Amino acid sequence: MELSFDALKEGKPVQVDLNGKKVCVARVGDEVFAVSDLCSHADAALSDGEVTGFAIECWLHGAEFDLRTGAALTPPAVSPLETFSVTRTGDSIVISAKTEEDAE
Repeated sequence: MELSFDALKEGKPVQVDLNGKKVCVARVGDEVFAVSDLCSHADAALSDGEVTGFAIECWLHGAEFDLRTGAALTPPAVSPLETFSVTRTGDSIVISAKTEEDAE
């Protein structure tokens, strides 16, 4: 999945489709992060949520997640989100599934 960096607005997450999987992509400064778009607490789209710093808040029940790691930061969520690999070359952003090498 490829996106344009300039098309991403800071603090305004977007949903993209990565091989049938819904992914939430968010820009924080010059960095871009990609996590599962489905809140691990309830079936709500995180791309409809708010980004503050490196955290994204689910609009439904207020659970927050770290965009860098996918970790659940606040209740009611306790399970982390799946994270995806983000590669930036100039204005081009490529989102892909993480490999075992990425996890190390």
